[in-house]
Amino acid sequence: MTIRGRSGRGWDAAPARRPRRSRAKHVEPENDPDLWGPDPEAAAAAPETPQQSLRDSIREKKPEPPKDERERAREICLNQLSVRPRTRSELAAAMTKRGITAEIVEEVLDRYDEVGIIDDAAFARAWVDSRHHGKGLARRALGQELRRRGVDQEVIKEALADLEVETEEVTARELVERKLRTVRGEPDQVFRKLVSMLARKGYPPGIAFRAVKDVLARVSDEAEDYTEGHKVWEMGWEAKQEWAEGLALEAMDSEGERPDRV
Repeated sequence: MTIRGRSGRGWDAAPARRPRRSRAKHVEPENDPDLWGPDPEAAAAAPETPQQSLRDSIREKKPEPPKDERERAREICLNQLSVRPRTRSELAAAMTKRGITAEIVEEVLDRYDEVGIIDDAAFARAWVDSRHHGKGLARRALGQELRRRGVDQEVIKEALADLEVETEEVTARELVERKLRTVRGEPDQVFRKLVSMLARKGYPPGIAFRAVKDVLARVSDEAEDYTEGHKVWEMGWEAKQEWAEGLALEAMDSEGERPDRV
């Protein structure tokens, strides 16, 4: 009987050969590239492929041309305004500090003022509204903060005119009520602490004393025990102001408190 060789087709097709498994070559741990990465000497000696050269050229950053002074000035202003609204004086100080000439400073600020990007009057009104309702600051403290930011005195007066005396009195009583929840001490000490708190926030002696007396009269039947408050109430306006300022300085020294700042 003659056995023919397999034709490679049909029933007598030869089975597909499995690829031989290459034996893993033993590599010492100190030479294992999977642990330590490729050999730097071998990588340096290897020829650079076109693809690698292209990638390296793309990664190389081209030197940027020097920026125009006006462009630098505008960039400084926009960075400042991205944090919070700024006054004209604040932006001018920021540009001058970074070496922008006075002519460019004025040119850029005039342009920003023309298009409405900066508006000291709107800034002052928003500042008064926010700081009074947020921190409880009175006219005097608000005026000091705006002057430190370079706002013109006439603009400050117009912004403070929107803050009515009745609104200050209501805010002062609210501040006293909140402070009274945590303040401790003898009646005279409590009275002094409450008045000094209002003095640090810029309230005049008249509003401060009325607010403290009204709140204490409502919350305690022993309001008459605050004898020092009654004695101070008989003082003149100048004596009241001097006494209130002395209380504010005394409180800052003894309690480590400081006037509200931005």
